[in-house]
Amino acid sequence: MSTEQAELNAGEVLAAAERFPWALAAPRERHWPDGEFLDVALRTVRTEECDGYIERLEAFVEQHRARLEEVLRGWGPGSRPAEFGRYALVGQPETLVILERMETNPFGLRRQWEKELEDVLLDDLEFVWGPRIRLSR
Repeated sequence: MSTEQAELNAGEVLAAAERFPWALAAPRERHWPDGEFLDVALRTVRTEECDGYIERLEAFVEQHRARLEEVLRGWGPGSRPAEFGRYALVGQPETLVILERMETNPFGLRRQWEKELEDVLLDDLEFVWGPRIRLSR
């Protein structure tokens, strides 16, 4: 990791993501306080993207507001698909970063995710988001 990337503060990025309550599940329905998923997603932010990343994340979330609301309603906590234990990332604040990375650096996200985490959660998120490029098998 470069020194520039180290300056990207996960706590600040998470706080920015939490400013969009309309895209998030209720706090009592949130998971993974350890930041594991956020850390993996942030490792895919390239050095040249670090400066101003929070502003770009905020712009991404605002740009995709309707789509994010639809994903939360259709797949988030309390939805029929979520009853079966799938789509657990939907509605989590770190998911806003994961989705932004899915759109901005999909191959980097997939590569980093496969090194560190099980594919199923990213596959599920990719399915509900419907990115331009399908990376799952």
